[in-house]
Amino acid sequence: MAELHELIGKIENPELRAQIQEAANKLFKQKKFGLVFEDHLPECTPLYDIPVRKGSKVSLKDGKVSETYTVLKIENGQALCLPSNNAEAVSFPVKDLVTTAEFGDPIYPCLKSLGEVCNAPDSDLWHTLIEADNYHALQLLEYLYAGKVDCIYIDPPYNTGARDWKYNNDYVDGNDSYRHSKWLSMMEKRLKLAKRLLNPDNSVLIVTIDEKEYLHLGCLLEELFPEANMQMISTVINPKGTARTNEFSRVDEYIFFVMIGDYKLTRTGKDMLTQDVSEDTSVRWRGFPRTGRKGLRPVNPGSWYPIYFNVDDDSFHSVGEAVYAGQDNPTAPDGTYAIWPPVRNGEEYSWSMVPATFRYLHGIGAIKFGRPSKSKGCSISYLTNNQLKQIEEGKIVVTGRDANGSLEVAYASDSKTTAPKTQWNLTSHEAGAYGTNVIGAIIPGRRFAFPKSIYAVADALRFFVKEKPDALIVDFFAGSGTTLHAVNLLNAEDSGHRRCIMVTNNEVSEAEAKKLSAQGYHPGDNNWDNLGIARYVTWPRTVCSIEGHDINGQPLKGSYLGSDRPMADGFPANAAFFKLGFLDKTKVSLGMQFKELLSTLWMKAGAIGKCPTVEEGVPDMLILPENKMAILNNENRFAEFAEELAMQPEIDVIFIVTDYEAGFVAMSQALEGKTTYQLYRDYLDNFRINAGRNSR
Repeated sequence: MAELHELIGKIENPELRAQIQEAANKLFKQKKFGLVFEDHLPECTPLYDIPVRKGSKVSLKDGKVSETYTVLKIENGQALCLPSNNAEAVSFPVKDLVTTAEFGDPIYPCLKSLGEVCNAPDSDLWHTLIEADNYHALQLLEYLYAGKVDCIYIDPPYNTGARDWKYNNDYVDGNDSYRHSKWLSMMEKRLKLAKRLLNPDNSVLIVTIDEKEYLHLGCLLEELFPEANMQMISTVINPKGTARTNEFSRVDEYIFFVMIGDYKLTRTGKDMLTQDVSEDTSVRWRGFPRTGRKGLRPVNPGSWYPIYFNVDDDSFHSVGEAVYAGQDNPTAPDGTYAIWPPVRNGEEYSWSMVPATFRYLHGIGAIKFGRPSKSKGCSISYLTNNQLKQIEEGKIVVTGRDANGSLEVAYASDSKTTAPKTQWNLTSHEAGAYGTNVIGAIIPGRRFAFPKSIYAVADALRFFVKEKPDALIVDFFAGSGTTLHAVNLLNAEDSGHRRCIMVTNNEVSEAEAKKLSAQGYHPGDNNWDNLGIARYVTWPRTVCSIEGHDINGQPLKGSYLGSDRPMADGFPANAAFFKLGFLDKTKVSLGMQFKELLSTLWMKAGAIGKCPTVEEGVPDMLILPENKMAILNNENRFAEFAEELAMQPEIDVIFIVTDYEAGFVAMSQALEGKTTYQLYRDYLDNFRINAGRNSR
């Protein structure tokens, strides 16, 4: 590209040069280099709960959602509609139409309560499940939590060609020539929003995938997250293998870890390639000679020196000083012989430290010798700074000293950790035993294809949130709800306060859709929606796993692996279930949608405590100490509002309804130390501005 710019600069005709430069700039804005796919493919979403009105953009319920019309007028149950291609207007029964949002259309979302489970009334921690198309839900989450999310875990559709996901409300199968482009286009739109959710200073995106799209996904992630450190691991999820005609039997899949900012990969008691290693308490000392190209003598000139041993009994005598290039080797003290750093393939290597550091470590017993030999040398090892710190912290225990004065050490109970490997092969990660069977026990008779092992998800999260007890975790391909289940398990391990937000659509299976359609039902009808993923699988699993029983009220059997925690005990947790709805912009600006927006404001304030509700009407003010939030609807009562807040110092977030910027600034300054938002301007501006930005 730089070369092309240079060539354009050599064009003498200024008018021609400007025209070519403009054309080139347009090309550079398009994806013509790197991962290429049809990113212009349209994406539309049917909004079944939005009434069809004059001016609405609609599509036919039984047609292609991407074929849209604009409603010109409605009379006697018939809607006169203008096709998007400006062809002749046509008339349809209103009942056959559904309001449709095209990608990039401004939307004004809200959260409609569908239920809640409260198994920890004394806790202010509330998880949330949102039933929605995840793109629009991500737009809402960006308004709520931009830059505040610690971890996103997603298990997107794998695009196997088995009609396991939809684009424009149609199942995508292996015969679709745009299958990969549609998948990439779908993922790119959502990952761009996901990136804006993640904390740029310290966060992680975790994405699972199989061999059908892992190459495309890897390239896409590298394009969208060039500043991040990315690794892909392979994990065994089905040791028996999935038989495929004339192919290798598939036993594993992949996980991408996109690690952002100053993240920390926490070590655990598993190396992931083998089972739990915490029972082995032995401490591995580090070898004293350096290795690799960085260990060569010229790279570490101050670490090339002799170590002397007594001739009579091979005991340690002393350490010499560094010998630099061009200097003669010193003569060993009387009665001793020297051990030098190793020589491999004619190249001299160095020790791991300078003489002064060696003397210090030897003095405290942190140097250990093997059996020295004048002819064969001596194996030498040492305790690292990190291991010495673990001794101070009590994670490594000194049990004595050997005959040479070296420390004898062992890991304290449950304190041994190891660096996780890029190949995972743990029995607990088997998807059948700890995914399918777990769901089968909680919601017997209700099937969900290919659920993840709860322990596989918990392990993936643990590496990044173990030391973040208040982490905010998002899953916008929630499926059966394994992520929230895993977060509750992590919180139970260490009394954490991690919060999980899940998003899933409410699609029914293809077979069920055909059956329901034959019976005259459509999406949006209760008979249809009650069989959707969110209501039939995800929410029941969430409720039952928290309360410790199956959908029939019977106590769950068995215990969680590694903790002996009975599943029947459930979890001290709470969760709220919402459906994403959409509001009229004009009504919002006039303050006529306060009741509908209250749950959204609750989430923006941190989803602390039980979601508040109000009856009809708009109160002048709401003081909600249990939610650590307050709302002023009548600015004329600000003085009284401020007095109330002074008596509730735990309230952190304030929403002020006012059309006047200067008034809002003045009230915010008077509430110094509080986080304030101007309603409804903050809400409306966000979705109007972001509609254009998100369409690019």
